[in-house]
Amino acid sequence: MKHILKFLFTCALLHAPLHAEDHEQVGPWNLTELKKAPSMHWLSQTGSVHALLYTGENYLSKSTEVFAYYASPLTIGEAQPGTKFPGVVLIHGGGGSAFAEWAHLWAKRGYAAIAMDLSGSKPNDLIFDAKGNPVAGQAHNPQTRKRLPNGGPDQGHGEKFDSIGGDVSDDWPYHAAASVIRAHSLLRSFPEVDADHTAVTGISWGGYTTSLVASLDDRFKAAVPVYGCGFLHEGESVQKPSIDKLGDRREAWVKAYDPSSLLPRCRVPILWVNGTNDVHYPLDSYQKSFDVIPGKKQLRIEVKMPHGHPPGWAPQEIGLFIDSFCRNGKALAVPGKITTQGHTIQLSFESAVAVKSAALHFTTDSGLRSNREWKNLPAQINKGIVTAAKPPAEANTWFISLTDERGAMVTSTVQFQP
Repeated sequence: MKHILKFLFTCALLHAPLHAEDHEQVGPWNLTELKKAPSMHWLSQTGSVHALLYTGENYLSKSTEVFAYYASPLTIGEAQPGTKFPGVVLIHGGGGSAFAEWAHLWAKRGYAAIAMDLSGSKPNDLIFDAKGNPVAGQAHNPQTRKRLPNGGPDQGHGEKFDSIGGDVSDDWPYHAAASVIRAHSLLRSFPEVDADHTAVTGISWGGYTTSLVASLDDRFKAAVPVYGCGFLHEGESVQKPSIDKLGDRREAWVKAYDPSSLLPRCRVPILWVNGTNDVHYPLDSYQKSFDVIPGKKQLRIEVKMPHGHPPGWAPQEIGLFIDSFCRNGKALAVPGKITTQGHTIQLSFESAVAVKSAALHFTTDSGLRSNREWKNLPAQINKGIVTAAKPPAEANTWFISLTDERGAMVTSTVQFQP
């Protein structure tokens, strides 16, 4: 009887339809599991921004939870139940946390937004102003946060770099990318979210993490890393000394966690936003990160753009770029390749919105890129072609900017002269 039952069971298995998903693993990340909505529970559903905890990755052999804020047109009272919204995942930078005002900003734009903490902590309870908006800046000071009893790794250099080797469960980059992908999976599971139209943006170390996540999670329709990029082990990056100190573990960190190792597999349309003088993510490393991406990509380089969270979420181009993929918004201008015509340079472009101005930006300074002065010269626009005088022979770095009638700016690739 046992043999008959075993035979029938085997036949049933052989003829059963195969519905199991293929296991998807990239580096240390089990994407098959990360793309499933994690368990969660609400901490607060009062006010315009709600608070929650969701399950993260194991840390030091213990389970973890991740804190996040959530806001949508529903929570801020600007939509009716039953309405669906595109979604956006918001990733803070080094020293930061989940920022309620950032989630609220995107809810005002018409998105369901989730902003998580990637340091194993939780901000103090939210304070709202008389209009019901979260008071700005209340989570910017680390003293306004506290460690979760079962939080993941903190965001210091030890957790970001020195932990490399052996078990990945104490590596901050592993946890950061995993926590973001889990937040995305959770966001997509909410009934009011249009799961087919989601995006991600992050600032500084959040831009670094955006670079990783856009290369891992192909469900996103758009990504905007601000400041953060790859090739941190090269050039003038302030992170390079910490990577070099790893010694014989240096290459392992670069292979596992520098975005340059993953960006060649990125297929998510991506807008890179940075300043010419950023000390954390230098312009040459930024251009290299842009170059290795095979898919749709654009640049917005601002002369001396300040570095920080509010300056990092301020550029309107971030919202316009994401809108163009998630809300049928008009796309940013798309520059072509720069060509030389005698004593001039030309840049072709396409734009759904009229381009009102263009400029050539260049520097002749040497030394640290973060200390260089820049000069700007106006350029002419005629029938989809920008024409400018060739940069002076001593110019070592230059690019062209285009600004449309909305005031939205994009730039050409950055040109480097030896």
